[in-house]
Amino acid sequence: MNFASARIITDHVDRLVEFYEKITGVSAQRPAPVFAEFVLPSCTLAIAHAQTAQLFGPGSVEAGSNRTVILEFRVDDIEAEFRRLQPWVDDWVLDPTTMPWGNRSMLFRDPDGNLLNFFEPVSKEAKRRFSSRENLGR
Repeated sequence: MNFASARIITDHVDRLVEFYEKITGVSAQRPAPVFAEFVLPSCTLAIAHAQTAQLFGPGSVEAGSNRTVILEFRVDDIEAEFRRLQPWVDDWVLDPTTMPWGNRSMLFRDPDGNLLNFFEPVSKEAKRRFSSRENLGR
């Protein structure tokens, strides 16, 4: 089994698409005005308008209500990414910090309040752990 995608439901598709284009450096594919996809090597990040939630059943999805999921992006140089993102990120949660499990992480919120973690494995153990994943989506 392969993890294929994550989808953010929003009332502001264009605003989120613009934000994610800036932070990922990837242009969104827009098969419909209410839907966009960022096809990354490791998986796809989709953004869909709240109108599309009806397709999944009444009450199944509520735009802007998530405070339990963190979207994580592995990067090559966390300090460079921190500097690069300064003009576009308004809500920093954590400046670059080395975590107990060996990743150097920075956390911030997208314009809808979803939490993002950009991280770089820095300890010997973290680098070893991720080395087996090198060919999986990078």
